Amino acid sequence: MIGIIIPAHNEERYLDACLHAAHIAAGHSALCGEPVRITVALDSCTDGSFAIVAQHAAQEQGIDGICVDAHNVGIARAAGARHLLQFGARWLAFTDADTQVSPDWLVQQLRLNVDVVCGTVAVDDWSPHQDDAELLRNHFRNSYTDADGHRHIHGANLGVSAAAYLRAGGFEPLACSEDVALVEALQRSGAQFAWSAAPRVNTSARRDAKARGGFGDTLIRYAATARAATA
Repeated sequence: MIGIIIPAHNEERYLDACLHAAHIAAGHSALCGEPVRITVALDSCTDGSFAIVAQHAAQEQGIDGICVDAHNVGIARAAGARHLLQFGARWLAFTDADTQVSPDWLVQQLRLNVDVVCGTVAVDDWSPHQDDAELLRNHFRNSYTDADGHRHIHGANLGVSAAAYLRAGGFEPLACSEDVALVEALQRSGAQFAWSAAPRVNTSARRDAKARGGFGDTLIRYAATARAATA
């Protein structure tokens, strides 16, 4: 069985599209019918996120939600992974609630035949940054490596075998950079890596960044850098 883990803290704006995309990826014909379970780790949600998960769970097999009260993405990711490992997951695929994975996302991760797949992210809509949108689009294009051999680490596009995840000790209870800490632990454990641009995801250019130092916060700093460079 393959597991998809999505941490969410008040993500009602994005979660429906995220789950729709994940459900399509879970049904890809190249998976040859292998079961895929999708778990949303609902962390301290006070909006409509729970209702969105419940609606998808009622309509589509293999989707569920677990509740976490931690305000901590590392704890939420770890809880989701632990939940799916209990169901016998052999592969854990992680993404974010403001991200839409491609239909062949899981297929491309598994085709690489390694312990860990670190993927890249793309942004289709820069409009949340309004007047900075074009500056930010160009700065991101020129400074981000969206190609095989990159060294980016994104919780929004990360896959790891269950065995390697357990050897490395899983996610630490970190409010930010929990994905970086896991990758470093996996490297220390001797896991085999692919730094690949083949598994595609599109993520948001949100301005309401959830974590200091996360991707949304990085985009805000990118925008400031781009303004300074232009000036």
